[in-house]
Amino acid sequence: MSRIRYTRHLPAATVAAGLVLALAACGGSSSTSADGAAPSAAAEQLNPNADLSKQSLTITIWDGYSPKDLADQVKKKLGFELKTAIHDTNETAMAKLTANADSGIDVAFVSGQYAQALNEQGLLEPLHSELIPNLANLYPEAAQLSFDKGNKFSVPYTWGTTGICYRTDLVKTPPTSWNDLLNPSADLKGKVTMMTTERWLALPALKQLGLSINTTDDKQLAQAKDLLLKAKQGGMLYDDTTFGAKLEKGEAALVEAWDGWCPTTNPKIKFVVPKEGSDLWSDTMVIMKTSKNKEAAHAFINYILDPAVHSWVGENILYKVPNKAAMDLLIKNNQDLLAKNTPLQMTPAELLKGESIVDLGEASTKYTRLATEISANQ
Repeated sequence: MSRIRYTRHLPAATVAAGLVLALAACGGSSSTSADGAAPSAAAEQLNPNADLSKQSLTITIWDGYSPKDLADQVKKKLGFELKTAIHDTNETAMAKLTANADSGIDVAFVSGQYAQALNEQGLLEPLHSELIPNLANLYPEAAQLSFDKGNKFSVPYTWGTTGICYRTDLVKTPPTSWNDLLNPSADLKGKVTMMTTERWLALPALKQLGLSINTTDDKQLAQAKDLLLKAKQGGMLYDDTTFGAKLEKGEAALVEAWDGWCPTTNPKIKFVVPKEGSDLWSDTMVIMKTSKNKEAAHAFINYILDPAVHSWVGENILYKVPNKAAMDLLIKNNQDLLAKNTPLQMTPAELLKGESIVDLGEASTKYTRLATEISANQ
């Protein structure tokens, strides 16, 4: 089994200018409903008996985030052609989806807050649940995600949290707090890393302060900045992509990590969610309103939610899926993998203790500036 690496998020320092424009354009300040999501434009009527062989589909997704033979599977099972475009980051996907009136993309895989931003701009087709019967396979908790309560415009593909990943043989005292990351013991200097991706760079400091990871309050963000600057002055290193490999080599001892990227199959490496709490992130599937193949798009999402198909994610990229039937199958067929990979053992109830990251519209630029200032001159 291979562990495929891909870039879900790009360090803010490298995309600051582009992200400011993308989020200003896509995450605006449109009015939202009581549950935090703006209503989509009315859905068009779809034909549940459409001849799918006369349609085709183009998706955009991160590299390595689906089986290499997915197009062959879809052709065999659903009868239509599938083309796959690759994006390396959410920001790249957003630029692709918003650059012109019709991106040519039918289904996009983007993280939850980005799906929310697309919906608030009226760019997404409301889901026709009657065309996705496999929605019944999802955990009930999958309909409680704050960026899209009730799964009105997005279907969660993966979900997880952020915590501390560490080497038990190199850390004298197991970490329990974000402070153990922000203010590590002197013997760990040069072996502690954080992520520079803006919302995740701010997360440890905000949670350590007892604040929301979605705060836009300038004073609170200034407090977080102070903590992050102290950590930087104390010798903090930054790594968004290779921290797992560095842990395995012993080049790092304690790192901030997304759960699926913490290589706990190594018996010397463990993952913990700090006592102050963390986030709940989700990557989703959404249908673009400009799609001319909406019946095929719904059939594709329904196919992905088949337990035998969706369980591939947990088996190959070690991320949990919000699909109960798929996780049950994973547990049944991969007891050894599950035993070695503790993040896969987290329950939906445990995940929902985390705070969902939501789109902040133009206020997102505050996090971009914060991350740029902290990560400068690395």
